[in-house]
Order: sequence, then structure tokens, then C-alpha cells
Amino acid sequence: MIKTTICDLFNIEYPVFQGGMAWLGTAELASAVSEGGGLGFIGAGNAPAEWVRQQIQNTRARTSRPFGVNVMLLSPYAKEVIQVVLEERVPVVATGAGNPGSWVPLFKERGIKVIPVVASVALARRLEKAGVDALVVEGIESGGHVGEITTLALVPQVVDSVGLPIVAAGGIGDGRGMAAALALGAQGVQLGTRFICCAECVAHPHFKEKILNARDRATVVTGHTTGHPVRALENKMTRQFAAMEKAGALVSELEAFGTGKLRLGVIEGDLENGSLMAGQVAGLIKDIKPARDIIREIVAEAEAVIRHLHVLGLSGVRA
Repeated sequence: MIKTTICDLFNIEYPVFQGGMAWLGTAELASAVSEGGGLGFIGAGNAPAEWVRQQIQNTRARTSRPFGVNVMLLSPYAKEVIQVVLEERVPVVATGAGNPGSWVPLFKERGIKVIPVVASVALARRLEKAGVDALVVEGIESGGHVGEITTLALVPQVVDSVGLPIVAAGGIGDGRGMAAALALGAQGVQLGTRFICCAECVAHPHFKEKILNARDRATVVTGHTTGHPVRALENKMTRQFAAMEKAGALVSELEAFGTGKLRLGVIEGDLENGSLMAGQVAGLIKDIKPARDIIREIVAEAEAVIRHLHVLGLSGVRA
């Protein structure tokens, strides 16, 4: 069985994280992933602090295993959410869409492990100096807020630049992707889109079905002019957003247009007018299974790939 430093650091069975997806990273999903041997995350997104507190308490009622909260630093409630995380002494905190450096000492004082999501070598180096425990290195293939570098190119560059354990994210949806991430130097993987199509995920059934039917070019990235580009399944909403950007809409107008669209799509199931954040790996997903089965199958497939490559290495590879 694949065991890495990530397993020891976070006291988990398998080096598999669940992305902290807004509206979808609820107690139901986070606890199921943790119970399955991975590390589940509550996705705070733009939710108010008391919603996050309730999710933390609900998760604790469902599992005694470690879990985390993903704090989106762009949220207007970020400071209040961080205070809740500190008060509740959540085992792990992940952060996205910003630099959490100023908060790291407070987390460490409470014994909370910190693992920010980064999309560049520069931020990775800065956060290592700030004292974080590990890094999620996420490529542009991921769903939601994205950077500019692919996972394949970014992960080894960060591995070579810092001395922290690395969890690879973006474009990973099966054991082949996990084996590739380990080959790049990562000690674990984070999956978001794959866990949307999980029996315990509260995503609307229509959204899950949309992912199951997705093809390789099903997603698009919009929002470049806002400075915070987002990847989602293409639909009427993304086309309208792109048209507004092309016409020179103000950032305030774009933000107003996007407000409430994520919940509309992923929870309420409006597949045309809602935002359907998902990664490029959507075209790879073909079934809905319990979190425990997803984790075990991914790890087993990764082990099989590694064994196969080992055999090829022993017998020689011919061009």
C-alpha cells in the first residue's frame, strides 16, 4: 500500500486529499473522505462563519478521524471563518486565493497544521519561510480558481525549490494521475472534481450527470480580466461572462453577474445559468461511487501502474 510522509504528517491512511470545494465540501463529503482513509475538507468558500462552524461540528459528529477546513482568503468572511477555525481547533487548515502568511503563527499556536494551495514557485518559497507544514501545488487543469502553469510543469519545479511535503492537484482523477504525481516528486494528491461524483457529495444530480457526460474540451476558463480566472463547464453562463469581458465590462459588473451563480449551478442544478466549476479531468469520470471506494480504487490503480513501470524498468524499454 502506498504510504508517504503525508500519511504520517496528517495521520491518515492514504495520501489522498479532497479539495475544499465551496458548497460541495460539506460535512457529508468531508467526513466520508476522512472515514475512507483520506483527508476530507470543508469548503468555506464565501459562506458565513457560523455555517462553517456548523459544518465543523457536523463533521466531528460523523467521524473521529482528521479533517480540515479550506479557507478562501478572498471571501468577505475570511477573518471570521479563521476565527471559527481557531476556536474549534480544527486539525488542518488549507487556504486558497491568497497568501495566508500572516495567519500561520496563530494556527501553529493552536496546534493546527497549515497546508496552503499554491500555483507558483514564488508563493511556495514564501510560505515555506512562513512555517507552513506542507503545500498543495495546483495546476491550471483544476476546477474553480486557477493559476497559469500546468500540474506537470509546476509540481517538479516546486519540489525542487522547497523542502516541504507536496500534494499535487489539478487534472488528477484516477490512479494513473496519482502515479504520475508521485513520479514528479509529490507525496500525495488532491482530487476535487472526482469527488463531486461521489455518493456522499451534496451536488445536484444534474450537475453530477453533466460531469459524467463531459468530454475532454468541456471546460473553459473565464475571468482573466478580474485577476481571478475560474475554470468551469462551458454553458450559457460562461458564454455570457466571456462576452461581457470581451465587451470591456468593469470588474464590479462581472463580479455582480457572477454572484450566486455557483450555488445556482452546483446545488440548485441550473445547468445553463449557474456556474459549474469543474476541472479538465471531468472527461475522465464515468461513475458515481462512495468516497471509500474511490480512494481505494485510485490507490490500488496507482500501485498497479508503479509495479508495471518497475517491470518495464527491469526488462528494458525499447523505442
